[in-house]
Amino acid sequence: MEYFTFGTEQDDVGCRIDVFVAESMENLSRSGVQRLIEEGHVRLNGGAVKANYKLRLKDIIDVEVPEVKTVEILPENIPLDILYEDKDVIVVNKPQGMVVHPAPGHNTGTLVNALMHHCGDELSGINGEKRPGIVHRIDKDTSGVLMIAKNDAAHQSLAEQLAEHTITRKYNAIVFNGFQEDEGTVDQPMGRNPLDRKKMAVTQKHSRRAVTHYKVLERMGNFTFIEAQLETGRTHQIRVHMTFIGHPLLGDGVYGPKKQPFHLDGQALHARVLGFVHPTTGEYMEFEAPLPESFENILKRLKA
Repeated sequence: MEYFTFGTEQDDVGCRIDVFVAESMENLSRSGVQRLIEEGHVRLNGGAVKANYKLRLKDIIDVEVPEVKTVEILPENIPLDILYEDKDVIVVNKPQGMVVHPAPGHNTGTLVNALMHHCGDELSGINGEKRPGIVHRIDKDTSGVLMIAKNDAAHQSLAEQLAEHTITRKYNAIVFNGFQEDEGTVDQPMGRNPLDRKKMAVTQKHSRRAVTHYKVLERMGNFTFIEAQLETGRTHQIRVHMTFIGHPLLGDGVYGPKKQPFHLDGQALHARVLGFVHPTTGEYMEFEAPLPESFENILKRLKA
């Protein structure tokens, strides 16, 4: 059984609970959520709820997801690029191509497998057996900084900071087309693409507020090197927002052109800076992961 907890914000008020949960969880359809509600696996503020309940501010939603098939997650001796570690948190630089936690088709070789070998039992259990220690994620093909909680108290603190949008998250990306302005903000709501539930989209229906601030770092002909800072953290947010304003990410065949130059193994997106308040000391800490060599090589080719 996996357990998830969500708290509602102002933008969620009025949304049906089945829609909210389906939008908040990757592998659950709305009908799947409705079955969970009928079976009592979704609780609202500690009590039972119906699928058509419309959310209010500061509602607490607890979701139990029964295991369809038990798959043992084993520790694996995979090297980790550790930027910082203490008894509460570990900060790593995830390489491009590594999945963060086990999922269908990816039960080995994940960051979680590597963390289990490195940390043993010293990982928080709030997100269940398949996601020990995992507070937030970045896509398989996105590289960069991730924080992991080594106990439940640290997990709770970091999760609250994420919910309050107080964590610093700066990314670097290479996008198509040139910008007239040097910086700007995309403030557009996002939700599941109604035509393809595997994809996200800017949409007014069943959406949540999403805000991305961007800054031009260098113009390179038909491409631009940018910094994108997340105010919110929706799934695929930078990829969707940049595509929405006419600047899809280089290498992103999902939200950008199907035919991509340079034959990259995924989008040119790197989580460069991550800053948070330490769960125990209260000290603000900030970490930076240098651009991967492959990313630097593409920049050199575009500048040539």
